[in-house]
Amino acid sequence: MATAATKVPDFVFEWEGRDRNGKQVRGETRAAGENQVMASLRRRGVNPTKIKKRRMRSGSKIKPKDIAIFTRQLATMMKAGVPLLQAFDIVGRGNANASVTKLLNDIRTDVETGTSLSAAFRKYPLYFNSLYCNLVEAGEAAGILEGLLDRRRPTWRRPRRSSRRSSRR
Repeated sequence: MATAATKVPDFVFEWEGRDRNGKQVRGETRAAGENQVMASLRRRGVNPTKIKKRRMRSGSKIKPKDIAIFTRQLATMMKAGVPLLQAFDIVGRGNANASVTKLLNDIRTDVETGTSLSAAFRKYPLYFNSLYCNLVEAGEAAGILEGLLDRRRPTWRRPRRSSRRSSRR
């Protein structure tokens, strides 16, 4: 019987060390633990001298505007021909809010494992309402996802004020 795989949290580690030629090198690696970083560096021929886990900023609350911006960026990338998973990576890395980045990485993981995009969005009803999920589902079925996402994007903007002059005419 198949069991659900447990997701091991990844952390970002900053490291310094010396390569095979004795040259000082530094960088960062994403891994589950310090031992994995050390093993990875040794396989690459780097003798680590310092490994430090980077503190991750806790992100602020995800607002509807964040989802609208993500939707616009995703639609733009899909229109440009960027593959969906790569678009999630780019948008996630470019976002200043760590909470949004984590949300997008979780959705990307779901899609990568074979879940449809609409089903992945439905796992987060706090951020993606049923209208949004239904539009994405329809776009997936019809093959016009980028067009529907592009239409969906302006909903976060404030409604325009109607002028009294135009209503009196």
